[in-house]
Amino acid sequence: MTRRAVARTLVYLSLVLATVVVLLPLAAMFLTSLKSPGEMADDGGALALPDDPLNFGNYRTAFRDGRMAAAFGNTAVILLVAVGGTVLIGSMTAYAIDRFTFRFRKLVLGLFLVAALVPGVTTQVATFRIVDSLGVFDTLWAPILLYTGTDIVSVYIFLQFVRSIPVSLDEAARLDGANAFTIYRKIIFPLLKPAVATVVIVKGITVYNDFYIPFLYMPSEDLGVISTSLFRFKGPFGAHWETISAGAVLVILPTLIVFLCLQRYIYNGFTKGATR
Repeated sequence: MTRRAVARTLVYLSLVLATVVVLLPLAAMFLTSLKSPGEMADDGGALALPDDPLNFGNYRTAFRDGRMAAAFGNTAVILLVAVGGTVLIGSMTAYAIDRFTFRFRKLVLGLFLVAALVPGVTTQVATFRIVDSLGVFDTLWAPILLYTGTDIVSVYIFLQFVRSIPVSLDEAARLDGANAFTIYRKIIFPLLKPAVATVVIVKGITVYNDFYIPFLYMPSEDLGVISTSLFRFKGPFGAHWETISAGAVLVILPTLIVFLCLQRYIYNGFTKGATR
């Protein structure tokens, strides 16, 4: 009993410590976003309380001068098209690999694994030339194509779920005259809702937080997304940490709200996909 109590105490202490480590920077950033430039000059500490807890002037400055409204719009367009394409292509690919019998099927799976292991930065020169030759450089289509066509993880997530669906459902549908696409549309895809929720959340957060691809393939300021708009504060607001913190809070809030509302789908999706 003593060992069990000590072990439980250590578990709770580790959880409390991890919570403090995660929440402390967020709390410091939020408090900083409510401070005035004079308070920041006083250097009372990152966790010092602001004189006016309802000072939202920094948020107005960050939203206006950082062109956050246009950035949210561009990010929403990229998210909808890229995530929708990832779900469609990933689920179809997983269905074809698991249900169809063709030569070199194991080789295809192996090539998918090899592609996932290759660091993306090593292929950026070739990728940039392809994007430029397609005429989509400095357009919203550049990140959309890259996000949609390079997600190998979603294929494996869908593959685990497709393997858990009994083949007898396909056979029964074929006896009723259904073809392969009808089986996918009316049987397979509706049963992939947990996998779809998992891919949408994980892929959506990845696209939302990504900085490298939009910064490299959309250098125009009119095509800024959330991450690159926040990067603009390095210029005229390079030393105004209160404005930078306000912009960071605006960027974090949507993902935080979505995660808190849909976190059970993430956990259920991964755990169900791991078993058959």
